[in-house]
Amino acid sequence: MYYQVVSFNYKKCSLEQRESIAFKDKEEIKTFLNTLTDFEFILEAFVVNTCNRVEIIAASRDNFATYHAILGLLSKTKNVNFYELAKNALRYEEDAAIEHFFSVVSSLDSMVVGEAQITGQVKDGYRLSYQNGTAGKELNRLLSYATRCAAEVRNSTNISEHPISIASVAVAQAEEELGSVSGMIALVIGTGEMGKLACKHLLRAGADVVLVSRTKEHAIALAQELGENVKVGDYEKLDSYINKYRLLFTATASKEPIITNDMIEEKNMERLWFDMAIPRDIDNGISQDNIKIYFIDDLQEISKNNHALRKEQALVASEIVLRYKEEFLRWLQALSVEPVIKQMRLNIDKIVKEEVSRVIKKGFVPSEYRENLEYMAKQLFDKFLHNPTKKMRSLSKESEGSAAIEAIKEVFDINTDSIDPKIYKKDN
Repeated sequence: MYYQVVSFNYKKCSLEQRESIAFKDKEEIKTFLNTLTDFEFILEAFVVNTCNRVEIIAASRDNFATYHAILGLLSKTKNVNFYELAKNALRYEEDAAIEHFFSVVSSLDSMVVGEAQITGQVKDGYRLSYQNGTAGKELNRLLSYATRCAAEVRNSTNISEHPISIASVAVAQAEEELGSVSGMIALVIGTGEMGKLACKHLLRAGADVVLVSRTKEHAIALAQELGENVKVGDYEKLDSYINKYRLLFTATASKEPIITNDMIEEKNMERLWFDMAIPRDIDNGISQDNIKIYFIDDLQEISKNNHALRKEQALVASEIVLRYKEEFLRWLQALSVEPVIKQMRLNIDKIVKEEVSRVIKKGFVPSEYRENLEYMAKQLFDKFLHNPTKKMRSLSKESEGSAAIEAIKEVFDINTDSIDPKIYKKDN
């Protein structure tokens, strides 16, 4: 079994490219995963789908075939050229896949290092696939270790002491552009995590908020949670709101732009808009002299300065990630060797019984000696296997041990794919 991650993220993919492959909803993800895991060489998979990345994490029997299956299916699902996908994809396998995944969950690979959202987003991605029956124990092991790693990164560094999100970067930029947003009214569209964070940062900066959502009940619930300085607006009046307020922050899950050129009226006021959604909420074709629009990739550039002071702590965190990766590999290898040892012994027991039955049937040995013969043969094999077994357990703790164990399985024709190694832990 191998781990693989195919990543399309802000480091290599433009906003337009990320938009073209972003999954629209959970049902589209589940359909994708169902088809992907129908390939016999793909054991499990799940998707991390955020504004900054689309990542497919897989456990497979064949990394080469899995990589091409992922790109091929994504190409078909999203109607994007296969070779364009290959050009923009970051491909991680085995040790590199584990290290990358641990870095993602620990928020070291985020657009804003130390942001708090990504761990929950990855867990949500796994949970959706688990409930869909397309992820299980192999990826659960990986995620469990990754979340432990992320917890130590948080506890051992100050990288998340003052969590930064794209929403906080947007509000900070608004303050820099305007001098202050205190006393202003900001229009926030969307009640998801990003919209909620935007509201919180605006309120801390002294602004009042008009909150709008397609589902008004969601806006009412969030407004009640955030306090009296958040008023709920009607989504049907969106045209009016965008022409009334100078400040706009939007982060919805809409598949199409919700703000288009035909909605905009000429106004004698400077407007500042922040689009934190993928796909974009604001039509890219809007061009108005008195409207300044920041899209998510613009905020990425701004965020680089915001986390410059975190670089030293990020180095410490990276060392933690490397240590957890090595520990995880050793744990996996140690866990995987026990079914091999057990299966070898079961095979020997079977051979002993068959051979003893054969010699008794042929009359070479009286049947009353069966028990003694079986005992003696097993003792001989136990002595013979004692040192090889110790060596196998020792090898399993070394970085190259998995290759040796796989070779032993091949030589002795041992298949442990359907065996849960945890049932053997008590035999150690």
